[in-house]
Amino acid sequence: MRHRYGLILAGGRGTRFWPRSRRAHAKQVLQFFGSRSLIQQTVDRLRPVLAPDRVWILTNHHLRDEIVHQLPEVPKKQILAEPAQRNTAPAIGLAAEIFSSIDPQAVMGVFPADQVIGRPREYVRLLKPAFRAASDGRMVVLGIEPRWAETGYGYIEFPEKTQAGAATPVEVRSFREKPDAETAQRFIEARHFYWNAGMFFWKASVLLGALREFLPRTAALLDSLPAFGSRRFTAKLAEVFPQCENISIDYAVLERAGNVAGIPMGDIGWNDVGSWNAVYELQPRDADGNAVRADALIESSTGNYVDAGRKLVALLGVKDLIVVDTPDALLIADRNRAQQVGELVKRLEKSGRDELL
Repeated sequence: MRHRYGLILAGGRGTRFWPRSRRAHAKQVLQFFGSRSLIQQTVDRLRPVLAPDRVWILTNHHLRDEIVHQLPEVPKKQILAEPAQRNTAPAIGLAAEIFSSIDPQAVMGVFPADQVIGRPREYVRLLKPAFRAASDGRMVVLGIEPRWAETGYGYIEFPEKTQAGAATPVEVRSFREKPDAETAQRFIEARHFYWNAGMFFWKASVLLGALREFLPRTAALLDSLPAFGSRRFTAKLAEVFPQCENISIDYAVLERAGNVAGIPMGDIGWNDVGSWNAVYELQPRDADGNAVRADALIESSTGNYVDAGRKLVALLGVKDLIVVDTPDALLIADRNRAQQVGELVKRLEKSGRDELL
């Protein structure tokens, strides 16, 4: 375990969770389930394989102070703010450079900050073989056995008759981008296509070698950084990171590399918590399907989600609504259009309503 490191990616804004999610208090630092935020839960469930002092977090300058406050167990110097948003390939490459400068044998796992995993023991059981395979020089991805024909996720194609929950990494045949509904249904029926969970494992040196091959300009920029801890590191990072290409690790490396294996995970209770509707689905509900995080008076109403703090919310004759109240903004939306909440944020940006962002 001494060469293992974890990278938690926490730079997103969570615009589909407006008005609760804001630039300085985004989705990953919010408490949707219990008393711990999503990023705190991420660190908690990694403890059996990664102590907090082996965890690094990449976020943005709006969120860094809040994450430092929420995670005192993670060394403050290991919570970094990216100088600019440049997608996952430069972010992961930056972490690989840091880990490699600290430990030439570093093996790293990459984890999103904003997912829910309802069966953490089963999840941890499958992380261990992922780290072991990465230690042997392979690039490893985690696939989630799909529960429906989702069109919003990328898919990993494994060999036919792949068994979910197997602890031995298997060949990845291909990566498939977000499919249309008909294609997604075919993937489900084939039973060897899994959702891409955005969790990856590799030696830092292997990832850096792949970047030099497939993304040489960004690799050269990152390679110009001084060793982490140098007094010149922060200034140099601010200079070179905005020049990196804006591209995901999937497009930049995984879809082009030849040594990619995957672990086909079964039902670990995974949810990417992508919208208010996802939060609704994960909350306890009353007999009429209402999920309420408020003082509520409900009459002849079904399928609603309410998040209003201590304020009394009265529902009468309504169904399938999202109601989210904050001191300066109130969202009322059709639950079936939860994915479109981010469009409202774009309108606020265009109108210069920065105080609401």
